[in-house]
Amino acid sequence: MTKDKVIEVIKKNIVDNLDDVEMDDIDITKSMKDYGANSLDIIEVVSCSMRDLDIKIPRSELADIGDISGLADKFMEHVKA
Repeated sequence: MTKDKVIEVIKKNIVDNLDDVEMDDIDITKSMKDYGANSLDIIEVVSCSMRDLDIKIPRSELADIGDISGLADKFMEHVKA
């Protein structure tokens, strides 16, 4: 799986879980908080994305991620080829 595919999954879950965010408006160098996400929204986006990608990552590994691209990079470490 490519990073672009992982980013598409994350973007889809952002659009599904946040009001007033369109797929084309998402800049992967920004954080989900930049789009109005609260901590529960972020957990939901991350959980749904991991489920869609069939991966599990400990929360401790996710704590230092600052932007959507960083989240995709972390997911890529766990995605099966």
